[in-house]
Amino acid sequence: MERHENFYEITAGEAMSKLLEKNGTYVGEYECEKSCKPEVFKRFSKGQKPYAIIVTCSDSRVIPEMIFSAGIGDLFVIRVAGNVIDDHQLGSIEYAAEHLGTGLVVVLGHTKCGAIDAVLTGHSSGYIKYIADEIEQAIGDEKDPYKACCLNVSHSVSTIEHSLQIQKDEEEYGLKVVGAVYDLDSGKGTFLD
Repeated sequence: MERHENFYEITAGEAMSKLLEKNGTYVGEYECEKSCKPEVFKRFSKGQKPYAIIVTCSDSRVIPEMIFSAGIGDLFVIRVAGNVIDDHQLGSIEYAAEHLGTGLVVVLGHTKCGAIDAVLTGHSSGYIKYIADEIEQAIGDEKDPYKACCLNVSHSVSTIEHSLQIQKDEEEYGLKVVGAVYDLDSGKGTFLD
């Protein structure tokens, strides 16, 4: 796919700033009014141009659109328990980066994650084991839930960055892949270094 010079409407840095600002709105308990009027639906029925890709856990308490005060068309959200990355998630990320021109990928872990807890307590069976095995590889012997969450996020960021397409987009277009943690107690999202 050939891209024009200004493929990304905003830079990864601008997208990160926007996410932090919007999270501040959310944490500050300001009313977030996002229009659901027919004209909004019509505008987005012709296409989408999200400013960030958010890979996050399926936990019902973690709602990126609310956390970042986002509306229709703002975020391309990929949800999977434990925010682990496999070929399906990676394909979705590459799609949004390549075809929608989204220049920021955020892996958003969260405190009190059930998938992390399943690994730490050894309570995983059935298909959950596939997720737990990936998390176990990411966290190693770590027993602290917060540190384990951060290690798991970093592992997913690393997995994404192993994609040759993502590497190309980072080099050629300034795509950025970052990790973040959402605190369930405070509502605050924090980017990891």
